[in-house]
Amino acid sequence: MSTVNAPVPTDPRLETRVESETRSGTPASPKRAGLGGSVWWRHVLGLVALAWALFPILFIWSAATNPSGTLNTASLWPSGFSTANFTTLFSDSSRPFWSWYKNSMIISFVGAIGAVFIGACAAYAFSRLRFKGRRGGMMFLLLTTFFPALLAIVAMYIIFAGIGDALPSFGLNTLTGLILAYLGGALGANVWLLKGYFDTVPRELDEAAIVDGASHARIFFTMTLRLVMPILVTVFMLVFVGLYGEFMLASVFLTDVETQTLGVGLYGMTLGNNANELFGPFAAGALLGSIPVMLLYLAFQKQLVGGLTTGSVK
Repeated sequence: MSTVNAPVPTDPRLETRVESETRSGTPASPKRAGLGGSVWWRHVLGLVALAWALFPILFIWSAATNPSGTLNTASLWPSGFSTANFTTLFSDSSRPFWSWYKNSMIISFVGAIGAVFIGACAAYAFSRLRFKGRRGGMMFLLLTTFFPALLAIVAMYIIFAGIGDALPSFGLNTLTGLILAYLGGALGANVWLLKGYFDTVPRELDEAAIVDGASHARIFFTMTLRLVMPILVTVFMLVFVGLYGEFMLASVFLTDVETQTLGVGLYGMTLGNNANELFGPFAAGALLGSIPVMLLYLAFQKQLVGGLTTGSVK
């Protein structure tokens, strides 16, 4: 009789070993000894970094709510709560806080929208079109970011002073002129960031649209911009925050009190003999000035992370 299909007898020792391991469970892996095997120091470093980041915010809050409102009496921990500094800030006719606030919002929003549009047009051309000087143009835009803006202030001042003689609405001491000056430096790193994201969009979509008779302009405005919305939001946030806190060019272009931005106006409160008495209103204005940026990051933090990571990987 054949014994090919006969069952193979099992080893009773093997069954006993399997049952004992099943009852005892999987043994826990031993912990690594030494400093590298513990994570307590990472939590300590995180708490130190958090305290370092919250220190200026706590000090500004304490100074803004300080009833005395002076630099001499300011402390790290809030000693009381009072809205006297806010009332003084809003009622000072020689320092129009709300005009500064409005000017900063207009310049930042319009400048960010213009920078995103110009950068997106340039990035689409470098990403989708093939023309002579394409690589050289990209390298030139990259090289322009290496030069500080301080080198161009004198030249821009002379240029816009001449423009103001012919077109007063676009010269010095105007919001329009300052926005145009900001848009002149809107390219550079933004184009590289946008191009990296544009390259992730499949070219087959453009080819299919061209077969259907769509032009490059129609593809760009109706299809591509919708697919790259995360990077557009990211660039908008970066440019908005940069223009919102810009001080050097705004202090040179805007000399009238009514046309100054929030940063230039608040800086003027720290100068002169009244700097000590105006420190409380200054802190109140700085606290209110941080609200738009905070809300912007809270609203679009998901798009910011996605846009930066996707564009950088490509």
